[in-house]
Amino acid sequence: MARLVLPEDSTKEISELIDVLISLFFESLPRRDQRNWARVYLNGLVGTAGKKTIRNIAGTGASSVEQSLQQFISKSPWDWTPVRRSLAQHLERTAQRPLAWVIQPMVVEKAGDRSVGVGRQFVPQLGRTANCQQASGIWLASSEASFPVEWTLTLPGPWTSELLRRRRAGIPDTARSLTPAQDAVHAVQRMAASWQLQRRPVVMEVANSDLPHCIESFALQDIPFVFKVDGTLPVSFGGAGRHKPGPHTAPARELIDSLRSQRRVVEWTRHGRAEGSVTLLTSAAILATPCEDRPVPAPPTPLLLVGAWTEAAMLPSEFWITNIGDRPLAQLFLLAKLTDRVSLDLSDTCEPVGIRDFEGRSFRGWHHHATLASVAHAAMLLGARGHRPDPGPLAYPAPSARPGEQTVLAPRPPRPLIPGQTPRLPGQTPRREYIR
Repeated sequence: MARLVLPEDSTKEISELIDVLISLFFESLPRRDQRNWARVYLNGLVGTAGKKTIRNIAGTGASSVEQSLQQFISKSPWDWTPVRRSLAQHLERTAQRPLAWVIQPMVVEKAGDRSVGVGRQFVPQLGRTANCQQASGIWLASSEASFPVEWTLTLPGPWTSELLRRRRAGIPDTARSLTPAQDAVHAVQRMAASWQLQRRPVVMEVANSDLPHCIESFALQDIPFVFKVDGTLPVSFGGAGRHKPGPHTAPARELIDSLRSQRRVVEWTRHGRAEGSVTLLTSAAILATPCEDRPVPAPPTPLLLVGAWTEAAMLPSEFWITNIGDRPLAQLFLLAKLTDRVSLDLSDTCEPVGIRDFEGRSFRGWHHHATLASVAHAAMLLGARGHRPDPGPLAYPAPSARPGEQTVLAPRPPRPLIPGQTPRLPGQTPRREYIR
């Protein structure tokens, strides 16, 4: 993992920015000394070398500094939700307008069993069982930058069922043991209902078992979504490709592969890379499967299944389900690929400011630390806005079609990728797809 070492001038500029952010985001903290310790902690997150533990942040100062930081992070009862909400509202006003809310899982492996939420559990991202914490960040993401604004910490069963463990960690009575996806969905619903943000499409990866609940939860609040799914997912459809009029049920991979003659070719640039990539896309209308535990079955929700091939692949390799039916496939694909932007910012900025480094044992402390690390992440990226940003994924026309293929270019000027995206700069390559 990269560790952040800032030049002295840069540290001073970011420290001044932190003073501004304290006044903007921490008004809900009732006491001046709390805001002072927030400032000390934030400066420690961006300026301390090595792991961002409370002891390292306190440094060689008096022991009272470490004790005060411990009190502020792990025990002080300040509410982190108003801070996160203020951060999100500020970013939506001042940073490049986000195109999506991206759910980014975060796995923190641990050696012991006392860190809040830790447990031996199978982790899909690792492909194995690990002793770890599982968390999810909700990121406001554009093609140029992304910012975490909300966090969930998944609690394995023993952390909610064992009363003594629950009390020691200070876990609220309302907390339940859910899957990481269910925790993230509930957090998105709270944001959509009460954070006064413009709703954006939610982009996340969803396991087959979690999909009905995720679809139904977002449909109830009219939240647009793009879910990455596994190719083995059974999908229901009326008739497409090799299939006669239905209804039919088939794995997502099989349905998409039957539509290979309808593929569209998109050339684009990956986040953080200079070289171009080629992806072939197609789609099919499908119907969602209602939740099994629903007391009154709901009518099937019409959805779109999108599949992608890399240029040389014989079979489709990536699949998404979305309720956004009025966007070209290239736009939906680039929206889904904002997960790459978030992964890049997590590793390059959020991890260096210590998002994984909390060593305390309290539920409150974990959320306080995650909140302050999110503000530190914002300070780092906002402080660097004068630098030329990574342009992110761009869809553009190929120089020529392959032999025997007809190339149809999108009309000029191209439509914005998503409402709210900034206009292209003079001289910037137009964003277009060409059709196979």
